[in-house]
Amino acid sequence: MAEITPVVMPKWGLAMQEGLLAAWHVAPGERIEKGRELCDIETSKIANVFESPASGLLRRILVEPGTTVPVGKLLAVLAEPEVPDSAIDAYVAEFEARFASEAAAAAASAPQPRFVEAGGRKIRILEMGEGGVPLLFVHGFGGDLENWMFNQAELASARRTIALDLPGHGGSSKDPGDGTVPALAEAVAATMHALAIDRAHLVGHSLGGAIALHLALERPQRVASLTLLAPAGLGPEIAMDYIEGFLAQSRARKLRPVLETLVHDPALVTAEMVENVLRAKRMDGAQAALEAIARACFGGGRQRWQARDRLAGLGPPVQVIWGEQDRIVPVAHALGLPAAIPVHRLAGAGHLVHMEKAAEVNALIERFLARAAAVG
Repeated sequence: MAEITPVVMPKWGLAMQEGLLAAWHVAPGERIEKGRELCDIETSKIANVFESPASGLLRRILVEPGTTVPVGKLLAVLAEPEVPDSAIDAYVAEFEARFASEAAAAAASAPQPRFVEAGGRKIRILEMGEGGVPLLFVHGFGGDLENWMFNQAELASARRTIALDLPGHGGSSKDPGDGTVPALAEAVAATMHALAIDRAHLVGHSLGGAIALHLALERPQRVASLTLLAPAGLGPEIAMDYIEGFLAQSRARKLRPVLETLVHDPALVTAEMVENVLRAKRMDGAQAALEAIARACFGGGRQRWQARDRLAGLGPPVQVIWGEQDRIVPVAHALGLPAAIPVHRLAGAGHLVHMEKAAEVNALIERFLARAAAVG
């Protein structure tokens, strides 16, 4: 009998236990190609489009728009026309019967964050995958390791990956030192040392891009390659309205429009995402730490640490990825970089390009890591 392919609620990141299916973009009877946009899903972090994991004929939709279901729940079924409806009925019944026990087992075995002592601080990390030269994710200002929810699991299939909370963020120590890019880079280097990582591929977003770039410049032997996503450090301009609004707003109604500037499509910012940011800011010491980092890195309304004029002498291979509609760090900072640095500008994405265009960004990183490995 021809194959029946399930489409299930994905798990995007450690915190995701369920998702709201907001809308379908396809209908039963349509032929679906792998990678086609199937539906909109809202999570606690962000809303996003779910792309089909396989190709086939969409025979049945099992979850209606507006329904919240757990991760792993059967959303739809793909099967060729020769598969009878009775076979699909039996498949759905069997899938649902085993779903509860398998979901519980999967939840129990899922990777969990842990803490390491690094440079006198507690740093929260999340590890996935094993083998190869490790891949280390460094988030931006106001973020945490969950910002890589659409990237880490995908890129962990062939290697060890580590996402961390920078000092002052998430579950890590709220002591950011002097809050400068060099100080935060030292914290990342200390985390690598604590994890016995001599050399890693670095992926840095926004302020995390500047931090990763600092490491590559000052300790090139520790960096196998460098992927910079809408990075700070390549020009003076920064959207201070965003930085100041992020720090100042303590109510969801006023914080939401601030967070909406992070993305091309404001609908991607969910109410739960806003509440999660507010909860993180209310943690003891978090607000003071963020204010210290903002003063040190963006004092006077400009980026205070810049390295554009040092890129030509950079040892590790570098690529830059930017959303065309970035309203936080100007995409114009990607212009005029050394010819050896490939620049990818993705349409329909803002500052959170790795979340808005996750599949494209993941593919670019995979290809870049393969090229870096090939040249040693």
